[in-house]
Amino acid sequence: MKLQTDMAKYRTLSRREFMKLSAAAAAGITVLPGFAYEANRFPEPMKRRFGRTNFDVTTLGLGGQSSIQWTPDDVNPVNIILKAFDLKVNYYDTSNVYGPSQENFGKAFQKLNLIPGTRNYHESLRSSIFLTTKSMIRWAKGGYPELENVRNSTNGDHAGGAVADLKRSLSQMFGDGKGYYPEGAYVDMMMIHNLTAFEEIDVVYNGLEGSFDPNGNFGALIALRDFRDGTNITGMNPKHEKLIRHLGFSGHLSAPAMIEMIQRDRYELLDGMLVAINVNDRRYLNMQYNVFPVAEAKDIGIVGMKVFADGTMYGKHAGWSNRPEHVIRDVGTRELPSKPLVEYALTTKGMDTLIIGIGHIDENPLKCQLIQNYYAAQIEEGTLTEHERRDLEKLGLRAREGDTNYF
Repeated sequence: MKLQTDMAKYRTLSRREFMKLSAAAAAGITVLPGFAYEANRFPEPMKRRFGRTNFDVTTLGLGGQSSIQWTPDDVNPVNIILKAFDLKVNYYDTSNVYGPSQENFGKAFQKLNLIPGTRNYHESLRSSIFLTTKSMIRWAKGGYPELENVRNSTNGDHAGGAVADLKRSLSQMFGDGKGYYPEGAYVDMMMIHNLTAFEEIDVVYNGLEGSFDPNGNFGALIALRDFRDGTNITGMNPKHEKLIRHLGFSGHLSAPAMIEMIQRDRYELLDGMLVAINVNDRRYLNMQYNVFPVAEAKDIGIVGMKVFADGTMYGKHAGWSNRPEHVIRDVGTRELPSKPLVEYALTTKGMDTLIIGIGHIDENPLKCQLIQNYYAAQIEEGTLTEHERRDLEKLGLRAREGDTNYF
């Protein structure tokens, strides 16, 4: 079978290949501030234009879940983030619903001197990365009415609305974690997270469409726009702060809802989209031929997620992870290597970067998920032919007969 004969090229990176690629970068070691260990210097990562943001993102981005959220006892999540910086990964993703994830980023940022206003603030390093956080609250402020099919979820103060989530993100990543954040702190993008229903989109656009009542409640987008532009149209930004560079949204399963979100954006507020994509995509809801072209037509940057189906490709139950034992810590399997799964997602037309959660890093590059995913991500968009992509979709059948995309 041709698929079997071609599988050799998809194995994990061999020790000889790793040493050859590393030597091509430079000899010696590199140590970043606060690093607890040394690492080989790596080749410069590939980058792609991230939509209309005027920023080039690395093809591999670091996701804020896996061991950064559900941390096993023997894992230091801060070291995962620091190692990603060592690899020069420049796209980082977290969320207000990811438990301690933002706090772990905050600890790493302290070690890397990324806290504005501090004596050794590394402003050029901060400007070299693209930091995204997300909120699952659809209303701008507290006291939102409970509506059917409209979720409002956060690990913080539900009464505070999406604006409170924004400030909570800044406090946890750059401040004291209790509400304070320093002047000059910002996130590069704030996403409305995990949209699935049209009713949620109605709420998010409330105030941008139809009448606007500053004394009532309104959707998250119009308020977050104030914090992007430094305006105070909603009355929620009296200090005229600029805390966001870009706005975006994410979705796991409903291409129709995501398309609706894009098409209703008359003000071109949405610069980025996070969407689930993997080798079994065409077997379930088919994002790549539905929402991808719509986002690409409006020059919205596209970020992929769930390349390993939240670990379901490698034996985890088909359900949402919520504890450390759900974290996958191996680098693929002989039956289903990780490399082709990464390559499939990154050769999907329109894809800019792919966020992957890391369960385990290791001094041995053959056992280090971050290093293996880094090398797998060094691929140009059009590298694989459609025939090769169809072969990889057959490979995806090896995981639960292709029934992996429960999300």
